[in-house]
Amino acid sequence: MANIVPIIEADDIATEVTRLGALISRDYAGKDLLLVSVLKGSVVFLADIMRAITIPYTIDFMAVSSYGNEKSSSGAVKINLDLKQSIEGRHVLIIEDIVDSGITLGYLMGLLAARHPASLEVCALLNKKTRNEIVIKPKYEGFDLPDAFVVGYGLDYAENYRGLPYIGDLRD
Repeated sequence: MANIVPIIEADDIATEVTRLGALISRDYAGKDLLLVSVLKGSVVFLADIMRAITIPYTIDFMAVSSYGNEKSSSGAVKINLDLKQSIEGRHVLIIEDIVDSGITLGYLMGLLAARHPASLEVCALLNKKTRNEIVIKPKYEGFDLPDAFVVGYGLDYAENYRGLPYIGDLRD
């Protein structure tokens, strides 16, 4: 078993998700809100943020990859699953687990912006600002992380550790 050091506990995540859900509910009240989950990592965050948002919304999914089974981004973004519905004229909020290099999210935002949504924003639970190669400023942001490879709460290493209820630093 790998050495995983908890850095954000489950209770702290729950508190932050509640805070983010309240902000999203306030800001998008009366708007046609579409939550776009970036699979697979954000699915746990999506499930929790959906319960914290108190206004109507719909959801859709995209799957993109730039990591494979490595600890750093390859820099090449691949769309594995695209949206099933049009986003033109809708308020789109990308639900992302982590902003690391910003390469994947930057690519995704450009792709979605070309589809003419009414607005396009990001809600990221985690941001490693020290690693951002492309600066992404999420409208909603949870925790700023140090430069560590983290797992848990949906985040994985080679498809392992997603089910941990906390976020931990995976150490060799």
